[in-house]
Amino acid sequence: MKTSHIIAAAALTLVAAMGAQAETYEGVTQAVSSKSRDEVNTEAVRAAAAPNQNVTRGSRGPETVKPMADVDAMYQQAVATAHAADQNVTRGSRGPETVKPMADPAKVYNDAVAAASAPDQNVVSGSRVNSKVISTMQNPALTAAQGK
Repeated sequence: MKTSHIIAAAALTLVAAMGAQAETYEGVTQAVSSKSRDEVNTEAVRAAAAPNQNVTRGSRGPETVKPMADVDAMYQQAVATAHAADQNVTRGSRGPETVKPMADPAKVYNDAVAAASAPDQNVVSGSRVNSKVISTMQNPALTAAQGK
């Protein structure tokens, strides 16, 4: 077969597949309502004649709001808060905070130095052509700690 015949057959197959998936048109569906046309019309006329139907909120001045709490009590609380000694204090603004350490700082320091001074700290098994690295060097931090 020629290439043009193959392309034409593929195009016809594609058109046939698209046509098989098409939906049928069933016309305009009928509206289902519990109200008659006259009831809807009466309701629309009543709504159109209602006062204040197109007034946006706040267009006639501020709305009156009934406060939920006593206004004088809220004022006194605001004044007391404004005069409080540490109303604007943020964490750390009064100097360093005292923190109780969870472990002995000297031991933590010595452990960190020992770990950082380890000769093979970044070598894992397999990192050197799958050979196991065995250190023959002494850890200088452990040696210094033993000498003290």
